[in-house]
Amino acid sequence: MKPFSTIRSVAAHLPEPNIDTDIIYPARYLLVLDRDGLGDYAFRDRRFDRDGRPKPDFVLNRPPFDKACVLVAGGGFGCGSSREQAVWTLTGFGIGCVIAPSFGEIFRNNALKNGLLPIDLPESVCISLGERAEAGAIFTVDLENRTLMADGVQVAGIDLSEGQRQALLNGWDEIDLMLRDEGEAITAFESGHRAAQPWLFLETR
Repeated sequence: MKPFSTIRSVAAHLPEPNIDTDIIYPARYLLVLDRDGLGDYAFRDRRFDRDGRPKPDFVLNRPPFDKACVLVAGGGFGCGSSREQAVWTLTGFGIGCVIAPSFGEIFRNNALKNGLLPIDLPESVCISLGERAEAGAIFTVDLENRTLMADGVQVAGIDLSEGQRQALLNGWDEIDLMLRDEGEAITAFESGHRAAQPWLFLETR
């Protein structure tokens, strides 16, 4: 995954609680196998009517929020199914950070493994940030310094384990972490296996 870089952007406010993974990425698109272009399906039924016309009242269709890289959402964001595409479609749309009082547990784990930063904050803080988002405040998400700012003023810290923070900052996925932590042991096992059973590695022409 791509390394997480500092985000400076307007924020789209989606105050509805319990926005589930089927709202984020409708189930009828689960057969789409190519990860490229999944951003087109983000909030598909909220963004478009049955004839495929954009709904002008949906926040992600209204400038400047159609270019938002941050979402301020209601509690329970990403609840529902375990589909990883819910995260992929958000990052594909350009969202790099979601701020909410709480998240679906599986969604939160998937987000951290795919370069999307979930920030849990008290509901009262999220309500205040939602109001600032609607007013057009510029949000700055600085994971390097663990700060969240609105119009240049720090409004919260970013509470994340150091391992999760480093993985996001360096763009490490689970395989990268495994190779970092167990790479020497894996190499030693492969060398021992090759030495003990060399006939398994004979090249044929």
